[in-house]
Amino acid sequence: MPVGTAFHERTFALCHSLNYREWSGYYTVSVYEVHHEHEYNAIRNACALIDISPLYKYLVTGKDATKLVNRIVTRDINKVAVGQVIYCCWCDEDGKVVDDGTITRLEENKYRWTAADPSLRWFRQNGLNMDVQIEDISEQTAALALQGPTSAKLLKTVSDADITNLKYFRKTSGKIAGVPVDISRTGYTGDLGYEIWMPWNDAVKVWDELMAKGKQFDIHAAGMLALDVSRVEAGLLLIEVDYSSSKKALIASQKYSPYELGFGKMVHLDKENFIGKRALARDNKNGVARHLVGLEVDWVEVEEQFDKFGLSPAAPSQASRVAVPVYSGDRQVGKATTTAFSPLLKKLIALASVSIEYSKPGTKLQMELTIEAQRRKTTATVVPLPFFNPKRKTATPV
Repeated sequence: MPVGTAFHERTFALCHSLNYREWSGYYTVSVYEVHHEHEYNAIRNACALIDISPLYKYLVTGKDATKLVNRIVTRDINKVAVGQVIYCCWCDEDGKVVDDGTITRLEENKYRWTAADPSLRWFRQNGLNMDVQIEDISEQTAALALQGPTSAKLLKTVSDADITNLKYFRKTSGKIAGVPVDISRTGYTGDLGYEIWMPWNDAVKVWDELMAKGKQFDIHAAGMLALDVSRVEAGLLLIEVDYSSSKKALIASQKYSPYELGFGKMVHLDKENFIGKRALARDNKNGVARHLVGLEVDWVEVEEQFDKFGLSPAAPSQASRVAVPVYSGDRQVGKATTTAFSPLLKKLIALASVSIEYSKPGTKLQMELTIEAQRRKTTATVVPLPFFNPKRKTATPV
């Protein structure tokens, strides 16, 4: 049975919809109101506060901490400075992705590592005979995502940390409401935003301060439905939705190389040996069979399809995580994994995995559309990812 996070007494009081879901054993708000429109708008136009405490969090320390991290991930951790955060993936021996997450280099040999799935056993197995300690701090460390255009102004108001000079994917430390916090310029929305890491037992103090001082910046608590739409706009993947972990895959086609997921830039083949390096070198040399792409669905054609039934289509209010086939003519060439209507772009968009020969931007494909239990096809055009990439995401906030 799920339990509440460190912020549950606050989020429960705000959750008028009583619409929850389970995330890694915790109650997580899907939407606070009956519709997530205000929460999504806060992410894109003001600031949203999102409880991300259910993330798995690990502290890696010891003389061989850097050696262990470098053995597991595909990126070269030696190129990462203290105070820097990286997004990375890690693979099995066959070069198939096990999971993805962020790693913050807190000190020379001290790292905070986040993961979507439980990873303690995998990390410890690969740390055998090393001078390294791996601690699961998931239940000791609470986390909030503060996302949106006014998030920097709010943080400057409530914290004593240097927010102005905090660059994209960097970390600083300070206090909020007297509570020591780490603040990283990271997030899962593709917008200007921050993630705040704090001791679990004092987390409510930080929430209260942010919500109290955030009123002038139009702050809203936001749930998973709003986050899902924004992360699709940002072209960000969700494990077990847009790809499967290799450790859970039942057949070969459910396993993915980083090069198939758009993670190729995160594979540093010139570094010392790491898990999956040999297989990834082959993928890099020979290429892969499929690619992750963005799809834009022709909405006028969708309307025409519905009109044949005497119906009008309604733009879907929440992202669909149901995979649907993608075709070129009569041949299935892939699948759309997450589909969402972007309120900002006024377009129906999707993340999709398609055969490499159909992955070039501009390629016209067809996506399955079901109307009145009848399967139809509608045109979808391959476009580069991300769909939405504002300059404020990486610019120095003013």
